[in-house]
Amino acid sequence: MNKKEPFFHIVKRDALPWYQSVGIRAVAIALALVLCGVLTTITTGIDPIEVYKSIFAGAFGTERKTWITLQNLSILLLIALALTPAFKMKFWNIGGEGQVLIGGLAAGACMICLGDKLPNGVLILVMVLASIAAGAFWGFVPAFFKAKWNTNETLSTLMMNYIATQLVAFYTIVWEVPKGSGKIGIINQNSNAGWLPQIFGSKYLLSIVVAVVVTLLMYIYLNYSKHGYEISVVGESENTAKYVGIKVEKVIVRTMLLSGAVCGLTGLLLVGGINHTITTTIAGGQGFTGVLVSWMSKFNPLTMVFSSFLIIFMDRGAGEISTAFGLNHSYADILTGIILFFIIGCEFFISYRLQFRKKAEKEVQ
Repeated sequence: MNKKEPFFHIVKRDALPWYQSVGIRAVAIALALVLCGVLTTITTGIDPIEVYKSIFAGAFGTERKTWITLQNLSILLLIALALTPAFKMKFWNIGGEGQVLIGGLAAGACMICLGDKLPNGVLILVMVLASIAAGAFWGFVPAFFKAKWNTNETLSTLMMNYIATQLVAFYTIVWEVPKGSGKIGIINQNSNAGWLPQIFGSKYLLSIVVAVVVTLLMYIYLNYSKHGYEISVVGESENTAKYVGIKVEKVIVRTMLLSGAVCGLTGLLLVGGINHTITTTIAGGQGFTGVLVSWMSKFNPLTMVFSSFLIIFMDRGAGEISTAFGLNHSYADILTGIILFFIIGCEFFISYRLQFRKKAEKEVQ
């Protein structure tokens, strides 16, 4: 008895031209917006066009909102860039949150303990070195155990997040101002010691410039350097990497040092350049959001700019929806979730196609 052929097969596509990939993603976003509009009308009775206008106003309604949106974009982008080398190597670094926190804690410690002891220029240099070193160390620990004893890096990097959070919580009590408040408050508010310099008089521009520079450097590093080539080979197959003479353990440790260092630099920007304080929530969960950005962008630093923008744009617009229409933040999260679902789902149609039975039979004939 002949076995009946299924109605369709899922077939892997050849690489699509870039304009077709962009077209599929554009259609996915358009369909997501239509669905969001229909749900908005059904559930709230509000004109969806007005909702979309308020989202845009929340992100770009004023000059200050525009700068804050770009600043938030730069922080998320930096974290995604930091995680990307490890992910491309198939090292599942879920510890971006902790690496940012520990970098911020190092910067805060320098500001509090050395703020009145060193000239400001020297203090900032010490903060930069301390934050990068702290973040790199936080990446080194799980990488060392992975390289030495093949431990589970997902679990170890995740646990390092909790250690970093508790360290920040501990020192928040040690350094709290005033005593009993449970908060450190603005560090060196009177002297501004350790506050990172403003570029062209703008307090928002430094993190944006750093993000642009790191994006370009990371793109070059991953695509045109020997280290980037070794990361790709290790990610494809450790056995192949060993066969061609690549020291896999060395690549793992080196790559995680880089990931942790960039996260530590991000912590420095948050503490020394943006918030001027340290709290357990200073990273705002972006260490985990950065994972999504990196994967959505298929580890391409340039594409991450657009993925980060989409997430920050929706997040910034959420507050405006709450203010303008009295809807809580969860409603904006629902809209964001729908749009992200469509964007992630459309990757299936970029990588695969459906081959129906009749078409398959014709191709055989």
